[in-house]
Amino acid sequence: MRDFKLRAWRTEDAESLARAADNSNIAKNLRNVFPSPYTLDDARWYISDSIAGAEKKQLSYAIEVDGQAVGSIGIFVKDDVYEKSAELGYWLAEEYWRQGIMSGAVKSICREAFAKFDIVRIFAEPFADNAGSRGVLEKAGFTCEGTMRDGVCKNGEIHSYCMYALLREEMTD
Repeated sequence: MRDFKLRAWRTEDAESLARAADNSNIAKNLRNVFPSPYTLDDARWYISDSIAGAEKKQLSYAIEVDGQAVGSIGIFVKDDVYEKSAELGYWLAEEYWRQGIMSGAVKSICREAFAKFDIVRIFAEPFADNAGSRGVLEKAGFTCEGTMRDGVCKNGEIHSYCMYALLREEMTD
């Protein structure tokens, strides 16, 4: 596995974030809130929002490789009847795919989230045809609980997505 670290976002990450995120191969697998193309202004907004939300019920980190922010990972605690669950989201610059970085990052942030928050479940919802992301979750110990058929619309196309979850008692070192 390639060396990486998870750390708080810094305003000076904007240029490396914009470079890493401006890739349609990343954007096609994420929610529409993730812009494509991804500009320096988008990066500045995202970093500012992540820094502002640091004290809320969330973890939001830069994934750093060789001193550069090359991806993002976050866990967001839900509310109402979902208050014991948190959602995981992540992406990584394409040049770092298949190097073990993201599965390591997922394990690390999940461990921290279970220690910090009163939650019993962390879930993620990758598109069904996103084999890379599904593999990351499976390597990190998540279980596919089912496929939501034709559950999302991305770029005018209907896709299915999967519900993956990791329960507190399933977390291993």
